[in-house]
Amino acid sequence: METTRSRDGTQIAFDRQGSGTPLILVAGALSDRTSAAALAALLESQFTVFSYDRRGRGDSGDTRPYSVPRELEDLSALLEVAGGKAFVFGHSSGAALALEGAVRALPMAKLAVYEPPFIIDGSREPLPATYTETLTSLLTSGRRGDAVEYFLTVAVQVPQAAVTGMRSSPMWPGMEKIAHTLLYDQAIMEGKMSGSGVPAGAWDSVGIPTLVIEGGASPAWMRNSAAALAKALPKGQHRSLPGQTHGADPAVLAPVLEAFFLG
Repeated sequence: METTRSRDGTQIAFDRQGSGTPLILVAGALSDRTSAAALAALLESQFTVFSYDRRGRGDSGDTRPYSVPRELEDLSALLEVAGGKAFVFGHSSGAALALEGAVRALPMAKLAVYEPPFIIDGSREPLPATYTETLTSLLTSGRRGDAVEYFLTVAVQVPQAAVTGMRSSPMWPGMEKIAHTLLYDQAIMEGKMSGSGVPAGAWDSVGIPTLVIEGGASPAWMRNSAAALAKALPKGQHRSLPGQTHGADPAVLAPVLEAFFLG
């Protein structure tokens, strides 16, 4: 583990492995730097891979109050450590964060995103208007497990029976520990889960090549938003991975990323 400091002094922990052009992996909700370990291992022969704990997770700090610009400063700090410019891959809400970084012209050479969870049409219901309020209430009352369950069942639409089983699994305590960061992810996703289409002009300033990837077996709402996002990006490309879902097999995903970044 190595560390760097964000602009506000927050410690950001990261792992660095491999050799080659730097590539930064940005994790999604309820994930830390270990979540992409299998993917990083497959990429390290071609890239210097940086996996980091987003603020509030793992070994990184959590300076309050949270704001999306502050979290973008964390990504900027990683880009500096990587040499000033790097490829970036973001998954889920981490993809949405990386896109915000591209909008603000952080020094990315290319960007790949996997299923940023935008709701752009009627293929699923939007988040409830009270979603953020309910999540906040659960967290402030100390019901961290219930907050995780609420996120999984309402935002991700995991079946209730599956979540009930997950609550007794070894991974559950780890998710409870970083449950407060669900509000951080919600701040990143604000206004993009309403079902009212791709936000007009939101990504017009993204001038770098951007690959938007989806799983061919993912729900229609995720596939629809990926296709729409690719069209909305000035240099957007779209790729569907047959048989894959939101948690794509690293062995399937890694060659796609290699071909895009090194092509």
